[in-house]
Amino acid sequence: MLDAAFIRENLEAVRTNCHNRGVLGADPDLAVSLDEQRKKLAHETQQIQQKANELSKLIPKEKDPQAKQDLIAEGKRLRELVQVMEKQFKGIEEDLYKAISQIPNMTHPDAPIGRDSVANKIVKRWGEPRKFPFKAKDHLELCESLDLVDFEAGSRVTGQKFYFLKNEAALLELALVQFAMQKLSKAGFTPVITPDLAKNEILEGIGFIPRDPNPETRQVYTVADTDLCLVATAEITLGGMHKDQILDESKLPLRYVGLSHCFRTEAGAPGRDTRGLYRVHQFTKVEIFAFTTPDQSESLHQEILALEESIFQELGLPYQVLDTCTGDLGGPAYRKYDLEAWMPGRGDGGEYGEVTSTSNCTDFQARRLNIRYRPKEAKGTRIVHTLNGTAVACTRALLAILENYQNEDGSITIPEVLRLWVGKDKILTRS
Repeated sequence: MLDAAFIRENLEAVRTNCHNRGVLGADPDLAVSLDEQRKKLAHETQQIQQKANELSKLIPKEKDPQAKQDLIAEGKRLRELVQVMEKQFKGIEEDLYKAISQIPNMTHPDAPIGRDSVANKIVKRWGEPRKFPFKAKDHLELCESLDLVDFEAGSRVTGQKFYFLKNEAALLELALVQFAMQKLSKAGFTPVITPDLAKNEILEGIGFIPRDPNPETRQVYTVADTDLCLVATAEITLGGMHKDQILDESKLPLRYVGLSHCFRTEAGAPGRDTRGLYRVHQFTKVEIFAFTTPDQSESLHQEILALEESIFQELGLPYQVLDTCTGDLGGPAYRKYDLEAWMPGRGDGGEYGEVTSTSNCTDFQARRLNIRYRPKEAKGTRIVHTLNGTAVACTRALLAILENYQNEDGSITIPEVLRLWVGKDKILTRS
């Protein structure tokens, strides 16, 4: 979240930012008003507390019995008043937290301004989409003909948008995980396997709404009779690793690459482009996360983007990079890049589809999670910056591989960098 003092001192800029992002529920003016009420009440409470303390010192010195009783009564009245004011203060603080929680992060000055994805700016393209000398199939047709994914069994066992990966598809997912984890660990990121559950307070800190009552915006599965949720991304668990800690500046940046399953309740609007593996309720993902000082975060954001690009270049999948517009950023992101891979079976004749993203969230998440660092050359502590990025979301990467590497005879060529773990060069048709 933003700092209350920052909102007060930059009110017009915060208003404009909320407008550019299309965040209609945010009310920066209310946050400023509540912050002023909080400060005023805190000052008044302190004054009354001070007066009560002064009275308590006079009581033992007072010789007149009636005057002493009057002092005792006045002291009691002041203490009770302090209790009432402290309760009011707590209520204002809760209202202030709610108001600030609705306000998104500020936006990088170079991010495209717009409330719709059409405003996203293509900043790079790599590779040429393959021109097939035969009629290309989409991944659903390929999965069915090669017995790679069983959606019917997934539906019987769990429900719609769940699935069983089978045969080489299961091996390909494991290969993608190994490839990404090995690559990132060699680049200096500490490999982690995270829990698939997290507390509500961690989700809130990262920017999710754990108990969202609106079924149209709900993102996460909650566990009944607990304060736990299934994670929608390892960004949640990796971001929560250092909650309430003070880090040593000399150790920053801290770089992690985490593996988790991801669970998302909202499966998107039905349609051809969301069928099959593209939008599902559960998938495996390798996530990049980093904690930095403020002056490190922008360069590390570019480093994470370069690593994401390198992964898809080694997989041989054509892609484009989008600089995400203000309306598509999401609350915590200061700047976000999406990487979209070419998917021959998407749309009519192929389209780019999102496979990764990377966001610089500056101090927005860390302020909620109370993660700080102690500077080497200054007193006190400062809030760290957090960054996240997808190394590989397995289902979408798998989809892109199947569609781009299909052959006329129905087989699939396995990308060279994955063959070590799959144990073969091709997925052949089954007799």
